[in-house]
Amino acid sequence: MGKENSMGMEGIAAGPLPISPFLADWVFFHAQRTPDARAIASASHRLTYRDLAERVVQLADHFAARGIGAGSRVLLATPNSSATVVAGLALNALGATSVEVNRDWNHAVLGEIVDQSQVTHVVVAARDISKWAAALHGRRVQHAWVIDRRPFVDSTRQQLSGIPSTLLHEDGRVDAEATVETFPQPATLTSQSAALILYTSGSTGRPRGVIQTFANIDANTRSIVQYLGLTAADRALLMLPLYYCYGRSVLQTHLLVGGSVFLENRMAFPRVVLETLAAEECTGLAGVPLTFELFRRQVDVSTIEMPHLRYLTQAGGAMAPDTVAWVRRAFAPARLFVMYGQTEATARLAYLPPERAEEKPGSIGIPIPGVELRVVDEKGREVPAGTVGELVGRGANVTQGYLEDPEATSTILRDGWLWTGDLAERDADGFLYHRGRAKDILKVGGRRVSPTEIEQVVELHPGVAEAAVIGMPDSLKGEVPLAVVVPRAGVALREAEVLHFCRERLPAYLVPVAVRFTRALPRNEAGKLLRADLFHVVAAKQGLQKHD
Repeated sequence: MGKENSMGMEGIAAGPLPISPFLADWVFFHAQRTPDARAIASASHRLTYRDLAERVVQLADHFAARGIGAGSRVLLATPNSSATVVAGLALNALGATSVEVNRDWNHAVLGEIVDQSQVTHVVVAARDISKWAAALHGRRVQHAWVIDRRPFVDSTRQQLSGIPSTLLHEDGRVDAEATVETFPQPATLTSQSAALILYTSGSTGRPRGVIQTFANIDANTRSIVQYLGLTAADRALLMLPLYYCYGRSVLQTHLLVGGSVFLENRMAFPRVVLETLAAEECTGLAGVPLTFELFRRQVDVSTIEMPHLRYLTQAGGAMAPDTVAWVRRAFAPARLFVMYGQTEATARLAYLPPERAEEKPGSIGIPIPGVELRVVDEKGREVPAGTVGELVGRGANVTQGYLEDPEATSTILRDGWLWTGDLAERDADGFLYHRGRAKDILKVGGRRVSPTEIEQVVELHPGVAEAAVIGMPDSLKGEVPLAVVVPRAGVALREAEVLHFCRERLPAYLVPVAVRFTRALPRNEAGKLLRADLFHVVAAKQGLQKHD
């Protein structure tokens, strides 16, 4: 077969798992053992493992006929669908690398990514065709697959300016016959080959391609499976985009164990989402802080029975303590796993065991299996418990670096450690607490101040849904903290009330100098706060309109 590992089985309580590190092999493994088990579903399509394997083989054959093979890079910019899953697995079956990007980025950014990643082919959505016509103009892309639910019209082909194109149905079918039954890995493919390049805007605003090898994905996936206790009986409702490492990890963990995923794209209707979760008998729900805040604001969860739900996961930034407590109450007896990670670590670095949640409020927990985490000073020396420093980690899940960016890679990878850029402290029991981004630290009168420690206090106010703290220039102190607050629905908050609340709970130098109110905080596609954008809005408008 020309691979480092061949198909086999290793037992856990849930039953046998494929030992191969190659993603497509996981699907083929379960298609052989449990062909009729459900694999991928959505509101419009349902695929068993047999269906999924057949579509992967068919599309891989179709890709190969157009020159895609080991070492090829193919860009995917699509909404969550069965076709997105099938395309990624088909590329991996051929030894090609799937370059995943946010389809909402503008054509100029997408064009730059096409150039940097040197992709030869693209898979895009029909609804974005005009944007891609602009992004691909003058670039050497050999073929485009366009996901659509209806046959092409001539205008679609014409907009692509002569680039040959093929319709890819939303369920992953192409209008072509498969000529092979299995796809062995190319001899040149090893576990250190790049499976994915995930483009993320990160905290810099500039998209960077994070290289994830098969070994990275395999290590992180097995670790997550272990602490969540996933089995073939698990079924996740997935709202998070597949170009986001968190969403991608939900898919990967369930494919490894032979479980299933329901792709849900209706987050604009939170009640519909939870009703679907119940109807589909989902055992797991993954979300970012905004996900759970929307549920809290718009849905009476007590009116929806979810007897199969056994766990929830939250990552993508710190969630307000009050919302954390609400999630645990509202979805009980399902357990909430608060987690921490980065795309550069494939997905996950730490998690808080639910049984320690009340004892360790606000903690991001302990390292996941197979990962080592330390809190260090600027020279890489570990600092004592209770001292804030930078969080660094190492493990088989850590990236090789950024695509075609050795300078940026050298800033995050040093002596075998991933420098996360996040500040943290460790308590006496070894539990970690996130203290903000190193680059976001404020210097107030010569003191280093983390916006996170102020935000966590502001969000304890019962009338506050969300809060963000930014540093504003000050002639005397250099910087001073200013809080931007999203009030809870129906609550008439006033600045003086929030400031009084803070004065009772914070040292004087941490109390915001002012409070501004807004309906929503700026966030990226993964729900992470765009603090720099918020600063520019406040600076430009000299304060957001107050809420009366």
